[in-house]
Amino acid sequence: MAAPDLDRLNSLPAEDARREFLKCCGSTAWAEEMIEQRPFPSVETLKTTSDEVWSSLEEKDWLEAFHSHPKIGEKKAAAPTATEAQMWSEQEQSGTRDAATETMAELARLNREYEEKFGFIFIVCATGKTSGEMLALLRERLGNTSEQELRIAAAEQAKITELRFNKLLNL
Repeated sequence: MAAPDLDRLNSLPAEDARREFLKCCGSTAWAEEMIEQRPFPSVETLKTTSDEVWSSLEEKDWLEAFHSHPKIGEKKAAAPTATEAQMWSEQEQSGTRDAATETMAELARLNREYEEKFGFIFIVCATGKTSGEMLALLRERLGNTSEQELRIAAAEQAKITELRFNKLLNL
């Protein structure tokens, strides 16, 4: 039996469903395909389908999703996002709230370096990570090739999407 909030998501008109899906992942191609795949008989099917759709997308679709996130340590994304998505980003990045000024400055500097090198912002599933852990990951990932980093960022986005489904569906 489906969860009540999944039943609601399954029954929404397409435009309303698109808004809900875009709160979880900022790729319009992904959201459109998720709308087409409804109804989902279970949350597990929803999440599996999400992963399958996400991995089938093109690089431009992944980059679109990345633009819906603020940089680590910042509050505003490059692309317009729903209020809930902004709130969720702040919660997910809570490890930076009490970070030392030096740590935040280093995050900002390395975020710029990362974006210059790869052409997109540093994407990490920040939930449960301290600012120091995120900084260490950022430093480490700067050593990757562009192809490696795109794949890693896409995998991090998939983790974020799953966490946001849990929030969207009140799980």
